[in-house]
This record gives sequence, structure tokens and C-alpha cells, in this order.
Amino acid sequence: MRIGDLAQRTGTTTRALRFYESQGLLMAQRAPNGYREYDEDDLRLVTEIQTLQGIGFSLDDTRPFVECLRSGHESGDSCADSIETYRRKLAEVDGYLDRLTAIRAGIQTKLDDAQARRQGDPR
Repeated sequence: MRIGDLAQRTGTTTRALRFYESQGLLMAQRAPNGYREYDEDDLRLVTEIQTLQGIGFSLDDTRPFVECLRSGHESGDSCADSIETYRRKLAEVDGYLDRLTAIRAGIQTKLDDAQARRQGDPR
């Protein structure tokens, strides 16, 4: 299939597909006329990239999953590097949650203090 067909089937743009190719995530075959040609494996790679980006992975984070699929595994997360990427991303999310919990506690303290002062102010 040509780049426009792949873009349509995956709901992305030809520009994004060219970018994936420039980053080494997608490798198009070239037809004799120079057009990029893709197959069902490429469709699967793009779908994997989109799925992972949809849950907060950067494009670079998707690389181990793409490489896993390229090496013949049925699932992009069947390889050790993919599992390690999941672990690293979970640790990042846990760090964000810890920081957000601390921020929330600080805001709650400020709100409680403000409400207590307001109750003492007859205005």
C-alpha cells in the first residue's frame, strides 16, 4: 500500500509517517517509480506506535516495542526491553503522582487556612 493508504488506515498523516521513517521507526520499501510501499507489518508498527503514544509514551519510548515486532514477535511487548520500558514509565508516573500529591496537600493546607481566617473575619 502507498503512504496515503497507510495514513488513511491508521488515522494519521503522511507527514507523521515520513517522520516515523526519518526516526528509523518505519522502513518503507521503494517501488520502481520511487513511491513508498508499505505492508501489513508496517500497519501493525504504526498502530503500536499510536497505541503507546496514546498512553503517554514518547516516540523514542516506542522504539523497543517496534524493534520487538520487527524481530518477529507477535506482540510488541514480548521482549525484555519492552518490559523494562513499561517499568521505567510506571516509575515516572509514580514520581509524577507523588509530586502531585504533595502539591495537592499544600493547596489543601492553604485552603483550610484561608477558610479558617475567613470564618474569623465578619466581613
